[in-house]
Amino acid sequence: MLRYLLPDGRRESYYLNTYAALVKMRKNKGKTNTTEKEFMFEYKAGRNHCVLKVPLQFPVQENVSDLHGRLMLLHKIPCFVEHDLKDRLLAFIERETLEDYDRDAEAALQKLTNGDVDLNKLTNSWAKAYTETTLEHARPEEPSWDEDFADVYHELIHSPASETLLNLEHNYYVSVSELISERDMELKKLQERQAAEMDKVMQELGKSLSDQDVNTVAAQHFDAQQVLENKWANELKQVTGIQKQEYQEWVIKLHQDLHNPNNSTINEEIKVQSGQLAEAGDIGARLFEEQRQLEESFTIHLGAQLKTMHNLRLVRANVLDFCKHRRHGSGGAKLRRLQTALSLYSVSLCGLVLLVDNRVNSYSGIKRDFATVSKECTDFHFPRLSEQLEVVQQVVLYARAQRSSKQREQPEMPRNGSSDDKSKNIERNSSNILPGEFYISRHSNLSEVHIVFHLCVDDNVRSGNLTARDPAIMGLRNILKVCCTHDITTITIPLLLVHDMSEEMTIPWCLKRAELVFKCVKGFMMEMASWDGGISRTVQFLVPQSISEEMFYQLSNMLPQIFRVSSTLTLTSKR
Repeated sequence: MLRYLLPDGRRESYYLNTYAALVKMRKNKGKTNTTEKEFMFEYKAGRNHCVLKVPLQFPVQENVSDLHGRLMLLHKIPCFVEHDLKDRLLAFIERETLEDYDRDAEAALQKLTNGDVDLNKLTNSWAKAYTETTLEHARPEEPSWDEDFADVYHELIHSPASETLLNLEHNYYVSVSELISERDMELKKLQERQAAEMDKVMQELGKSLSDQDVNTVAAQHFDAQQVLENKWANELKQVTGIQKQEYQEWVIKLHQDLHNPNNSTINEEIKVQSGQLAEAGDIGARLFEEQRQLEESFTIHLGAQLKTMHNLRLVRANVLDFCKHRRHGSGGAKLRRLQTALSLYSVSLCGLVLLVDNRVNSYSGIKRDFATVSKECTDFHFPRLSEQLEVVQQVVLYARAQRSSKQREQPEMPRNGSSDDKSKNIERNSSNILPGEFYISRHSNLSEVHIVFHLCVDDNVRSGNLTARDPAIMGLRNILKVCCTHDITTITIPLLLVHDMSEEMTIPWCLKRAELVFKCVKGFMMEMASWDGGISRTVQFLVPQSISEEMFYQLSNMLPQIFRVSSTLTLTSKR
């Protein structure tokens, strides 16, 4: 209510409804009763004496600055009383709130004096409140096995025992690989036997056997394959579980022995064992020849004023080459594996972008090949890939449910056809993800990668009209942002946004796509300076293995034209 007192003694008053202007006060969830109090503010505007009266609900849940601004705007209060109004409003709210607290405290003490409150229940609630909100009275956190093991492993991998750890991991890898070879051989024999049996059945079709008999035999073959695959899957799961437990227990025991002053011979045993295993590895290394891999490296500087140096690499390889272990690895492969182990619990993680479809599973395509590679070696630090994907599926379902509930709460707005199609697709397949979205899996059993970004793409990436606003491109931007916020300093990106070449991917198509990705990634990297303060990173652009050398070198010549490559200076002395 705003009342004006005119100087000639005539009083004219009118009332304004302030409830429509004020934001509706949210009811206090902690208190069931609210009280209404009137705030009054008097001021002079020229010869007019003005009085502002506003009803307020206590306890006040609204922001005082917002309330003050709305009062100034609604009642057109002069600016010269703005600070005075705010001070009076703050003082009023503080005084009345304190009076309410005092009144509630007096009532609570009166109940306690009268015996209306259970003393034991009250003390228990106080103790719980202190332990949950005050660090001094909180219970100490219980040590986590995963955190303890991570600390122990990080210490050992940076000690002379590192080679022993890697060799032990390699021995476990060889054991699992032999088991997988036996599984593949048994499955192959079963398929050959079933193929021969089916050929005989087909020869008798129409003579002594009918279509129903053929279907029955095919169903029996399928059931036999499922039984055999489940048998080997359970056996592999059991073996890797035993290996993980044995490895973790051995690492903890080794750490304890190294810190025991009475075991002075443990260091000598580690040196001898490491030397013997290293010799055996060198013998096997001579039997292995790596496939030729094309690489080009560049050093660039990005930024307008404060420039940041980054390393760029253009690599022609299979995307799974960054994940596969070598049974008889060369010295270079062994060094890469050591580098991956050294940086496992560090601020220099390595990531890889894997292009997948919209289903969160590992049943087909590149997802199945990646799952096969991840099963070849036991992961001693993180859950299996299948367990991680189960968690991702639950998170996707929860996120879709939350998004749908928010959309139902919001008023309906006119939508275009594409958004309607997306919403219908979400409702129909709530467990699927959309193009541009990605999920992350963690690994310690891959050769050069710790983090894998499973980026969802659709068939649009194979067309020639891809733009910078395409979901796949925006997905790369979000992935780079995650790299900045989670200490991932090396990231491998498919340059053409495909893992395999096809007929429609001509030379002009490849050049156009590479130029688009180069320019977009450059822009995203310049944004990194505002995200992480300008940390030097390594970005690897991966092209498919089947691309020609001529095409590779054309892409290599394009990269320095888009990025600012550091030039070398040759210093010569004057004679």
